[in-house]
Amino acid sequence: MKKNLQSFLVLFIALFFSFQLGAQSYKTAIGARLGSPLSASIKHFLNESNAVEAYIGYRNYSFYNWTSVSAAYQIHKPIENVDGLQYYFGFGAAVFIWSYDNTVWFDDNYSSTSFGVQGYAGLDYTFENTPISLTVDWVPTYFVGTNFISGFGAGYGSLGVRYILSR
Repeated sequence: MKKNLQSFLVLFIALFFSFQLGAQSYKTAIGARLGSPLSASIKHFLNESNAVEAYIGYRNYSFYNWTSVSAAYQIHKPIENVDGLQYYFGFGAAVFIWSYDNTVWFDDNYSSTSFGVQGYAGLDYTFENTPISLTVDWVPTYFVGTNFISGFGAGYGSLGVRYILSR
């Protein structure tokens, strides 16, 4: 997983510097959140600074995996002196469907559902002459209502790559 994350960071930096700096805002974009979890995403701006994002994700571990459905409200603010670059913050909620199967070592096999309250902090860059938006964010999550995991999780976030459908 670390090797994939390093590859995506190199790709992000290469894309960032290979295009002309400068950007314009967009209205709606679809794409992927490459991280934890790996997700398909749609982001829609309600106005110049307020956006909603919805995504469905999947994460797999040795003996368990989970599928999540998340929705977020984000507030975007421009970063002065860099056209197209914005920082954002916000909050959201998620539903997680867990599946645990450790029948290799033990007789454990069960599933569970939990909910999460999420925070968002990130950067969003939109290319001026290319219909691509890149984001990088941190999504700390507080898990509620599960037998498997509960409490605060700080290891969530992603690199987002989206195709702009409308400006």
